[in-house]
Amino acid sequence: MAPNVAKLIPSDPEKVMVIRSITPDIKTFSTPFLRFGRVKIGGRGTAVRLGSGTTAVFSPVALTPTVRAEMASLGPTKYLVALDQEHHIFLEDWHKAFPDAKVIAPETLPAYRDKQGYFRIPEGNWKLFEAGASAQGKLSVDEEFDREFDFTYVDGHANKEVVFNHRKSGTLIEGDLLFNLPATEQFSRSGLDPKSGLLSRLFSWLNSTQGEALAQRRLIWYGICENKPAYNREVNRISGWKFDRIIPCHGDVIETGGKGIFDKVMKWHLEAARKGQ
Repeated sequence: MAPNVAKLIPSDPEKVMVIRSITPDIKTFSTPFLRFGRVKIGGRGTAVRLGSGTTAVFSPVALTPTVRAEMASLGPTKYLVALDQEHHIFLEDWHKAFPDAKVIAPETLPAYRDKQGYFRIPEGNWKLFEAGASAQGKLSVDEEFDREFDFTYVDGHANKEVVFNHRKSGTLIEGDLLFNLPATEQFSRSGLDPKSGLLSRLFSWLNSTQGEALAQRRLIWYGICENKPAYNREVNRISGWKFDRIIPCHGDVIETGGKGIFDKVMKWHLEAARKGQ
């Protein structure tokens, strides 16, 4: 783990983590997380047990003793997923605990980790998503994984997002594509108010899904999206999936009505995609 990470995460994640069963096959691991060491956006890992009995872990959080026990109860960990090039800080611990697991990530992540001084995961473990592969219909992990999930690579996003839909439960799992702040659950055991402090209040307002969600819609359209045609295409693809729940990495889980919220936040991109833009 890079030395500058300590100011972003809890000193003792075991004491403040909220572990919850979303369905019999899905568990979430929610913790405090500070963007830039100051902004309370929360962090969340999600584990999904596949029909085969193996498990995929999306955006792994700290591998505490309790997390290890919960993972053992789900089944063998076969897949570790970095949902974008920022959601990787605990990959070293998880890779060492599960050295045979495939590490699914955007193509940019290995070089990004090298630049930041992280542990180098062996080349043979990586399953990297490449720009343009989704548009060409060439994204695949393996047969076991592919039959459980819809997935795509939103390379037009600044953080290079990989996004998944667990078909069986209709659950969208994503990193920084959509926030649902404030991070109430993630700070619920910390004694901290997720909206305390000017920057956290501002970030919560900018990344809310309430009402028309115009602030978040504008933030994505004008700030987060780096390549609009590519972004529009993949967001439109996601909108076509069947899901009701959204598990974001930052903010509360959207238990129901997630498809409508997703389409609301991404409205301008969906309209542009349907115009061929």
